[in-house]
Amino acid sequence: MGSGFLDVIKPNLSIQIATLKLKNPVMTASGTFGYGEEYSEFFDVSRLGAIVVKGLSMKPKKGNPPPRIVETPAGLINSIGLQNIGIDHFLNEKLPLLLKFKTPIIVNFFGDTVDEFIKTAEILSTHKGIAALEMNVSCPNKEAGWRIFGTDPKILKEVVSRVRSATNLPLIVKLSPNVGDIASMAKIAQDGGADAVSLVNTFLAMAVDVKTRRPLLANIVGGLSGPAIKPIAVRMVWEVCKAVNIPVIGMGGIVTYKDALEFLIVGSKAIAVGTANFLNPFATIEILEGIEKYMVEEGITDINQLIGSLVIDYERTYNN
Repeated sequence: MGSGFLDVIKPNLSIQIATLKLKNPVMTASGTFGYGEEYSEFFDVSRLGAIVVKGLSMKPKKGNPPPRIVETPAGLINSIGLQNIGIDHFLNEKLPLLLKFKTPIIVNFFGDTVDEFIKTAEILSTHKGIAALEMNVSCPNKEAGWRIFGTDPKILKEVVSRVRSATNLPLIVKLSPNVGDIASMAKIAQDGGADAVSLVNTFLAMAVDVKTRRPLLANIVGGLSGPAIKPIAVRMVWEVCKAVNIPVIGMGGIVTYKDALEFLIVGSKAIAVGTANFLNPFATIEILEGIEKYMVEEGITDINQLIGSLVIDYERTYNN
C-alpha cells in the first residue's frame, strides 16, 4: 500500500496477550508459514504481529506417508502428521535466524505423552528470544489415541496445568474444533492456567477417489482448512469469547481482511492466517493493510474499539 491518507492517520493496532505485546493482531498459523525465513524473501515479516512457527516435538518426526494433501471445494485436507525438525535443530539453526526479525516468535509444540509436553515446554522456556508457547493439543491427523489431549476434558486439564507449571512463558492452548462443546474445552484450558486459547485447528475430514474407491489420503483422514470452514470457525470463536476471560486468537479460513475483521468483531484479540499463505505469500500483509485501511475509513482509532464490537439486534432475532 502506497503513501496517502494512511501516512496522515495511523490507528493504534497494538494488542496485549498476557505479558506479550504485539504491534498488530495479525499472526501466522502454525504449519503454514514454515519457520518464517521461507516468507522473508517476499516481504518484511517484521511487520507481522507475531510469527508462529511450525509445530515442534522433542525429536524429529517424518510425519504421515504420502499422499498427504488433497484439494476440496473451497478448502484443503492435509494429513502431514506433524512432520518437523525437532527442538534441537530448531533451537540451534532456526531460532538464531528468526531472532533477526523484529517481531515476537511464538513456538508451537506438542508431545506424544504428557511428560513429553512438559519436557518440551521446559527446554523451550530456557532459550531467550521465544516470546510465548502455543501448545498443540488439536492435530486431527495424528493417530486416534493422540487426539484425546484435545478432546478429553480430564486429560486436557491435566496436560495444560502440568505444562503451565513447567514454563514461565505466556501459554497459548490451541483447541480442537472436533468436540461437542468447544466453549467448555476453552474454560478447561483457562482453568488449567492457559494465558490464551487459539482456535480453530482443522476439522477431521475425508475424501475418496470414486474411480478407485480408495481414500485420497494415505492416512485416510486429515484436517480440513480453508475458506470452507470460516463460518463455523467464526461461530466457535464467538462462543469461546463469551465463555472465557482470557484472550482468544481466532483462525480458520481467513483469506482477506474482511475475513479477519469478522473474527475480531466477535471477540478475537488477534487472528492467525493459515492456508491462505499457500495461495498467496503476501496474504498476511494484505490482510494487515486492509484492516488498517478499514479502521481509517470507519474512524476507528484503536483496534481494541473493534474487538468484541459485535452488534446483535435481539428484538429482531427473537421476533423472527
